[in-house]
Amino acid sequence: MTKSLFSEFNDVSAKQWKQKIQFDLQGADYNQLIWKSNEGIDVKPFYHADDFEALPKITDTKASNWNICQSIFVAHVEKSNTAAINAIQRGADSIQFVLPSIDISVEELLNNIDVTTVSVHFKPLFLSEEFVKKTLQFSKNIHIETDVIRHLAKTGNWYKSLNHDFKQFESIVKNTQSFSVDMSLYQNAGANIVQQLAYGLAHANEYLNQLHQKDFSENEFWKEIEIKFNISIGTNYFFEIAKLRALRKLWQTLAVEYNANPNCRIFAVPSKRNKTLYDNHNNMLRTTTECMSAILGGANTICNVPFDSMFKKTNIFSERIARNQLLILRHESYFNVVDNPADGSYYIETITDQLAEKALVLFKDIESQGGFLKQLKNGTIQKKIKQSATKEQEQFNNKEVILVGTNKQQNPDDRMKSELELYPFVKTKPRKTLIEPIIEKRLAESVEQNRLKKEQ
Repeated sequence: MTKSLFSEFNDVSAKQWKQKIQFDLQGADYNQLIWKSNEGIDVKPFYHADDFEALPKITDTKASNWNICQSIFVAHVEKSNTAAINAIQRGADSIQFVLPSIDISVEELLNNIDVTTVSVHFKPLFLSEEFVKKTLQFSKNIHIETDVIRHLAKTGNWYKSLNHDFKQFESIVKNTQSFSVDMSLYQNAGANIVQQLAYGLAHANEYLNQLHQKDFSENEFWKEIEIKFNISIGTNYFFEIAKLRALRKLWQTLAVEYNANPNCRIFAVPSKRNKTLYDNHNNMLRTTTECMSAILGGANTICNVPFDSMFKKTNIFSERIARNQLLILRHESYFNVVDNPADGSYYIETITDQLAEKALVLFKDIESQGGFLKQLKNGTIQKKIKQSATKEQEQFNNKEVILVGTNKQQNPDDRMKSELELYPFVKTKPRKTLIEPIIEKRLAESVEQNRLKKEQ
């Protein structure tokens, strides 16, 4: 075929499309088709090449190349090792070990796991340079998630003190040539996407500033350093795809200022915020679309959340379902075949640019006000997240945000009181903290608590 399939059709401009839509509306207001997101973005009914001075460049991330991860809380080393091997045999190619204690035997935990082919992530709930050094003796391929600022933001306190924690952090980075920025806390607490991106970037910048002031001036160190962003994926499908793409753009912009490695790794997990106790099988639908957003957005590793994780202890059935959701997306939905399928979508490209631009403005404002740590200390970050969370909660209460089975189409016969193995609500434990902690909270909690009280 020598001619293009569409060569016989004339181009249709954005103006012509809008005129056609206005004609079909038969007098109704065209502006009613425009909706405003919580990020302050006006979403139009259609997008067109005319919106761009030049067509967007092709991205260099590989949406087909992503790891299926299984997260395992290490309460018992031998059982956790067995669970990891089982998950690998059944399709996982990445394991995240959540480590509650420094006394855990890394050698026993990694027994019979080939770390040259399986990506292993360690998430210690403690801070120890010595533990990291000991762990790296087994393999340099292990990813260790070190994020002292996240600990401060979540708990309200440093592990020990600012100076101690950053000294440990610097030593760990020198050994691993990597560090993590956990942005998931902000999403699960109710921050909008612009806030998540800006806070994640400002969070990372605190580390870069700290390292730049110390003995980390060698060009080779900055070229080799690897940053991993841990993020939660929410329910706004196309915006979440754009969020990941915007994050890479923002990191590249920041990395240039430090002559650092412009590439970052993204570890994505579905949000906790929209998960429900009642009609909880709907959570599988929610996590599926959230994982799809992560894949199309270009996440490197995706760790799905079991549909009953907020009220049940770890169990083989729900973990297998969560893993199989990703396996179906990879092998039956062909999400491992096409690279960067979101490229060229005028809608996603536009939203990506708008999110990145708004986040960069907010980031610059944070830096002009003294930086992320200063704004955490004076409560500005917490206040802004609360405002965003309150707005979203009101939308849920007014049924502008729908969670089927919870604030719409409830099943009156659903009973959950006898099913609770874990406490599924925000736990309050008054204690002295250095700063106000950022609290994760699900949208459905108040509704669920009222329903539990009424159960017979």
